[in-house]
Amino acid sequence: MSVLIAVVIVVAFGALLLAITTGKKKGGKKQKGRAQIIRDANRKLSQDPHNTDGLIPLGELYYNERAWDKAYPLYETMMSIAPAHRELNPFQVSLRQGICALKLNKIQESFKGLGVAYNINKQDFDVNYYLGVACYKNNEFDKAVPCFKKALILRPDFSGINLYLGLALYKSKHYREALPYIKRAIDENPENKELLFSMADAMNESGMGDKAMKIFMHLRPNPDFGARSCLAAGLFHIKMNQPDKAIQDFEIALKHQNVPQDTMTEIRYRYATACFMTNMITKGLDALKEIQSTTPNYKDVPSLLARYQELNQNKNLQIYLMSTSSDFVALCRRVVMQCYKRQNSPRILDIAVTPEFVEISMNVEFARSEEIHLYRFYRTTGSVGELAVRDFHAKVSDTKADKGICVSAGNYSEEARRFSEGRPIDLVEKDGLIKILKKVDMS
Repeated sequence: MSVLIAVVIVVAFGALLLAITTGKKKGGKKQKGRAQIIRDANRKLSQDPHNTDGLIPLGELYYNERAWDKAYPLYETMMSIAPAHRELNPFQVSLRQGICALKLNKIQESFKGLGVAYNINKQDFDVNYYLGVACYKNNEFDKAVPCFKKALILRPDFSGINLYLGLALYKSKHYREALPYIKRAIDENPENKELLFSMADAMNESGMGDKAMKIFMHLRPNPDFGARSCLAAGLFHIKMNQPDKAIQDFEIALKHQNVPQDTMTEIRYRYATACFMTNMITKGLDALKEIQSTTPNYKDVPSLLARYQELNQNKNLQIYLMSTSSDFVALCRRVVMQCYKRQNSPRILDIAVTPEFVEISMNVEFARSEEIHLYRFYRTTGSVGELAVRDFHAKVSDTKADKGICVSAGNYSEEARRFSEGRPIDLVEKDGLIKILKKVDMS
């Protein structure tokens, strides 16, 4: 029995040694085979650069090893000589030329091979997938979409197609259609912040702002997508008439580093807008000045600067144009009282408030008479037209007022001025209003 056991051990040990020795021989043979392929191919190609017996095995070797920089010129050569060499597979060499070029980020060169391969076999998965990637990287998103859709049909379980297809649809502004693919891609890549931001933005564009906001708020601190998420959140809050929350969003965005210039300019512009909505004029002006230093003619920045610098110097003008309705009415009361001397005993008879204007009816005593004056205050900084002045004149006549004074923070059209001539109406434009406001003490 002991002899039998000893024999078994010896046989097993011998088999183990044989396996190790054979493995070493195989490994050495494999390494030697690779070196031999390279040596033989280079020798043949040194004599004839178009020698297919050298091109084919060497190209195969480098392609399988993913040595794209070495494989690319070989398949470039094979593709150019394929029509004259039957031993070359035109579909394969064209496809591989395109893939190698794509891997080397030679996007335009990749279209040459991938286009030929696509014309040979439109139903091949690799052709559709890599042609889609080439179109995507070339920012031709609408062309990439059908390629990825066909590739997804051919191999629905292939990882990565949902990502490319979802982002291609998103970037070609097919937001609602993009969402299911982006969601699947996120399941495959839960840490991909670009996908997360794209899904939120697509939701926002598809009318699902509330759901999108949760993602934008989550992404606000992210160094790559935080600034854009803050911008999107701020725009949503402005849309919902929540400028205070929008200001918080934009202030977080302004703290981010390495933000693209165009994005940062838009953030500053929206921040200034939100500041003006909340009467934070100084902060708004600072943001506009930052824009002016980098992009002087961005949107209406020059006109906004001129307007709000003037407002910043005249608190009463701020109230006239930007305050609540009650503050505006209080200012109008002070203005009409400022227009008369105390001995005239001015007395307010009536105040009418509409969305377009405020009207104040006054009783004024003079030395030998007593008159009714009707004031109308427009908050617009634009041009008041003839129809508005005609309407005011009709109101003056209906109320039997002796005089009408129409006040605007803007100006009046030529037709409005001509209509007022010869009628008991005075038109007060912006310059006249500012002179009066400087005399009014709201304290």
